[in-house]
Amino acid sequence: MHNRDAVFLEDLCPKLRDRRWRKSLHNFTDNSCIYCGKKSESIDHIEPLSKGGLSITKNCVPACLSCNGSKSDAEAFYWYRTQRFYDPRRAMAIRAWIDGDIRLAMRLLQWAKPKQLPTNIISNQNSKGGNFDIKAA
Repeated sequence: MHNRDAVFLEDLCPKLRDRRWRKSLHNFTDNSCIYCGKKSESIDHIEPLSKGGLSITKNCVPACLSCNGSKSDAEAFYWYRTQRFYDPRRAMAIRAWIDGDIRLAMRLLQWAKPKQLPTNIISNQNSKGGNFDIKAA
């Protein structure tokens, strides 16, 4: 049997191919919104479909429902600069994604993630009566 003789499930069910593609986009960013970093639940078109954008990997990014709904059909960078969670590292990641350099976009997104203390350190400080208030000098 040759490869061209085989019938693939994706050929019979295009929705399965679309579902796998969408899942792979979410996997790129560890299921986090490319704009704000929250859990991604949808796919946003950087250049909206209403303005001629295509459903291709370079134009589609994982986004949370809040960011996707708020952005609507606005220009992505203009909308993103007006948000209170704007991060220039994430903006550079979006630009790299559009340019097709997804590896660079992933590195920039990792750089933008806030570093968290391990939970055992936090619980030890809380049990010792640690005060997390920051006071000005």
